[in-house]
Amino acid sequence: MTSSTTHPDTFALGGDLTVHRLGYGAMQITGDGVWGPPADREGALAVLRAAVEQGVDFIDTADSYGPQVSEQLIHDALHPYADGLVVATKAGLTRTGPGVWPPVGRPEYLKQQVELSLRNLGVERIDLIQLHRIDPQVPLADSLGAFVELKEQGKVRHIGVSEVSLDELRQAQQITEIASVQNLYNLTNRQSQDVLDHATAEGIAFIPWFPIATGDLARPDSPVADIARELDATPSQVALAWLLQTSPVVLPIPGTKSVDHLTENLGAASLTLSAEDVARLDALA
Repeated sequence: MTSSTTHPDTFALGGDLTVHRLGYGAMQITGDGVWGPPADREGALAVLRAAVEQGVDFIDTADSYGPQVSEQLIHDALHPYADGLVVATKAGLTRTGPGVWPPVGRPEYLKQQVELSLRNLGVERIDLIQLHRIDPQVPLADSLGAFVELKEQGKVRHIGVSEVSLDELRQAQQITEIASVQNLYNLTNRQSQDVLDHATAEGIAFIPWFPIATGDLARPDSPVADIARELDATPSQVALAWLLQTSPVVLPIPGTKSVDHLTENLGAASLTLSAEDVARLDALA
């Protein structure tokens, strides 16, 4: 007999915003290079609407996706927002062209971008604002201080950080309460394991970006593909299910331009891996 590991379906983001742990990342709904409008605007709107219809209540975006395009599409597809829908955004990366992302963490710039996000999303308060990257030219206390001021003004509810080291996360926690951390993390890249461990201990949401990275692991003879066949699932579903069972604070945000792929991804929420399956996947690191 094999045992299985179970995982909670929801997480209280910031302690007061309860969301389903499998969300949607809205970066891919923009144009190529995360630049400009999508080639299929109606298709992008359809994916966003389908996500909410299928139970997604946590959508992650950023002012730099487009730029502004992702936020505007979310507004056009979903506003007025359903009760309980949490839309998180980010500020701190600028855009000078496709695939180019210079960091800017000056307080006046971050405040300006939050005001723009409020307008683009059509809200009076952003549920979760995340510092997209630390600007090496600006003290972290200054950058996060801009968000703290906006929180005091009622324009921001919770504050998060993105792509930080453990030391940087601890530094951020000395400045303000941190509700989330968004780092690269998946089956094939676990360089942020120490950050995830700290987030788990502290009850901080850990939002892994690029959550599906099966690559060669999806080849027919790989453990991921083997487990997928055994469970009548797809390698992507196995990768997401593994993330969900790694820690109760993990909130994966797979993105896609396809409604069919969206539905496939969301199927991972009901997939339970056995303890043996998890051990086999853990060993891939």
